[in-house]
Amino acid sequence: MKYEVVIGLEVHVQLNTKTKIFCSCATSFGDTPNTNTCPVCLGLPGALPVLNKEAVRKAVMFGKAVNATINKRSIFARKNYFYPDLPKGYQISQFEIPIVEHGELFIEVDGKTKRIGITRAHLEEDAGKNMHEGEYSKVDLNRAGTPLLEIVSEPDMRSSDEAIAYLKKLHAIVKYLGISDANMQEGSFRCDANVSVRPMGQKEFGTRVEIKNINSFRFIKQAIEYEIQRHIEAYEYDEYDKEVVQETRLFDSKTGETRSMRGKEESADYRYFPDPDLLPLDVPEEFFDIEIPELPDEKKERYIKEYKLKEYDAGVLTSEPALAEFFEKMVSLGVEPNAANRWLAIELLGRLNKQNISIENSPVSAEKLALIAIREKEAVISGAGGKKVLDLLMEEDIEVDAAIEKLGLKQISDEGAIEKIVDEVLAANEDKVAEYKAGKEKLFGFFVGQVMKASRGKANPQVVNKLLKSKLS
Repeated sequence: MKYEVVIGLEVHVQLNTKTKIFCSCATSFGDTPNTNTCPVCLGLPGALPVLNKEAVRKAVMFGKAVNATINKRSIFARKNYFYPDLPKGYQISQFEIPIVEHGELFIEVDGKTKRIGITRAHLEEDAGKNMHEGEYSKVDLNRAGTPLLEIVSEPDMRSSDEAIAYLKKLHAIVKYLGISDANMQEGSFRCDANVSVRPMGQKEFGTRVEIKNINSFRFIKQAIEYEIQRHIEAYEYDEYDKEVVQETRLFDSKTGETRSMRGKEESADYRYFPDPDLLPLDVPEEFFDIEIPELPDEKKERYIKEYKLKEYDAGVLTSEPALAEFFEKMVSLGVEPNAANRWLAIELLGRLNKQNISIENSPVSAEKLALIAIREKEAVISGAGGKKVLDLLMEEDIEVDAAIEKLGLKQISDEGAIEKIVDEVLAANEDKVAEYKAGKEKLFGFFVGQVMKASRGKANPQVVNKLLKSKLS
């Protein structure tokens, strides 16, 4: 507790428009390099940008979702820097007046709720992509001009856990709004982390280091924690001014370390000035009346009240829109909410996570999982039998009832048939019956086990318990 960590995050979200922000080239991912290009996104002389209206609409939706100020008029500027993946030699961005300012979102860490301020969110164009192969480097400009929303937080986070909670909440909001697929592996949602450390009680910030372009929650956490430890060690060994300088660093996921990339630029280094090819952006009046969908926090509260779910369970189910949709589909098919939560959040998600499969790509549909839950409630199968059916469905494209038949899991619920087995078990264990009646009630589990064994696990446990209690009393 001798030191305080200060973290601010810059998140780049690729907006899922069909075309780029200033031209009509497609934004599709994975196409042949340099095929989705034109004079505008190649930066050829005389080519003029035209703003994509849909990108503006999606930025406004985000602003509304985080209770931000949406500026009726904002300005596009030229941000000058020179890299092979930036053909114009400058990036069109927003500087002095962004489209969104002064927002907020709330995170929960260790059972406590904390407000994280959002300084701004501005529209800009993405750069291309450098690819390094042996001694050669290649440039793919398909991504150049893809619309980005850069979301800049206040330096309000004090630990890597808070940073990850903020990022996950932001990731969920973006997906709920439907403004981006937020695919971190494809670079649709990537983060720059600004980290500094100061002695506890000091008002001035420590020297800030920026870690660039990290695209997984696990790597972001590792990078932040490595950098925190590096700063603290520099303080401890009295080498802070020597070891910690304002710079941009890269994270090496193989070693778990950061390394210096370049000195950190200030805004003056970019020589911002208003882009002479673009008029100020006047947001259309109808955009201010856009209705946004139910967001994770609202949905979580509704699940707690409407479905009587525990707070933790409601939080898990609303963490992703696809997960919430899956759950609501099961409930609409007649599954009791807590049963739907158990089969989805514990059983199915546990299996998907082991195989690194997303809920969107689940081999078991909501309809099939709902039917497993319904068959369990109908006592056609036991809970254990349902898990075996689910295991089979994870491997084979088969219907639920067919899986039950194939595995021979259909329960015996006929009281007459089960009573016959119970009578046989009690007759074969008269000494145990006498002990039970003499007060050794722990033997009840023995009788249940013997009946289940005799029925090869197919007897309905509830019927077995009822008949045994009746006969032993």
